[in-house]
Amino acid sequence: MNIEEEKRRQQSFLWDRFSDYSVYKSILAFFQAQSVLENAYGDSLLDLACGDGTITAILSPQFKSVVGVDASESHLIKARKKCPEAEFHDSLIETFETQERFDTITLLNVLEHVLNPISILQKAASFLKEDGILIVHVPNALAVNRTIARIMGTLVDEYELSPYDIDVAGHLRTYDKNLLIKDVENAGLKIASTGGIFYKVLSTPQIDWFLRNGLWEEGGFGWGRVGAERKDWKFEFCKACYEYGKTRPDDCNIIYTCVKKNIVR
Repeated sequence: MNIEEEKRRQQSFLWDRFSDYSVYKSILAFFQAQSVLENAYGDSLLDLACGDGTITAILSPQFKSVVGVDASESHLIKARKKCPEAEFHDSLIETFETQERFDTITLLNVLEHVLNPISILQKAASFLKEDGILIVHVPNALAVNRTIARIMGTLVDEYELSPYDIDVAGHLRTYDKNLLIKDVENAGLKIASTGGIFYKVLSTPQIDWFLRNGLWEEGGFGWGRVGAERKDWKFEFCKACYEYGKTRPDDCNIIYTCVKKNIVR
C-alpha cells in the first residue's frame, strides 16, 4: 500500500456529519456513543478514525484518558475543538504507533472504508490491554430500510453501494452480521458479543426530513399521548428506535461486535 496515496484518498471524501442529513447523523452518533458506553471497559479509550470528534466528545467524560486518531486534518481541527481534553494524532490507522495500551478501543464506521479490514482489526487489537475490548461498528447492508428499498426496486440488492456511498462517504464494501463476524475471526480475534443500533425503516434523507418536520409537538393524532405529561417526543421516538433495535439487531442501521484480544485457537 502506498501510504501517501491512501492518506490522500481518505482526505478526498466530502462526507461531513453536519452538512447533508445532519439531524439524523447527529442522532445516530449519539446512540452509537450510548452503545459504546454500554459495552465499554476501563478508564482509557483509543478512538481509531475518530473523524470530527462528535462521538469522541460524548464518550470522553467516561474515561480518564482519551486518544483519537484520524487521517483527515480538517476533521481533526473540529475534533480538537469539541474534545480539547483528548490527545489527537494525524495518522492512518495503518501507520499509527504508540506504546500505550487501552481498555477500550473503538472502530466506528471504519471497516467499510479501508483497503484491508482484517489488517486494521489486527492493528487495532494490538493496542488493547490483555483484558481490553475492541468495539467495531459498521453500517448494516441488511438494515430494514435497505430490505424495503430492495423490495421497492430502488436497490438492486441490499449489498449495492450507492453513488453517495462510493463518491461522498468513500465506502469500499458492505457488511452484514455474518460478513463482519467472518472478518473478525479471520483476523484471529474472539467475538465477545454482537448487536445492532437503531431500527430505521426510512432512508437517511427520508428520516432526516421526518425528524425535522414530523408532528412532534401536536399530540392527538400526531405524536405523544393526549393528556399526558409533555415530553420531547422526537427524542422519545429515537430512543424507542434504539431500544427496539436491541431486540432486532440484524435489522438495525448499524451492527457491531465486541472483540477480545485473545487469539482463537
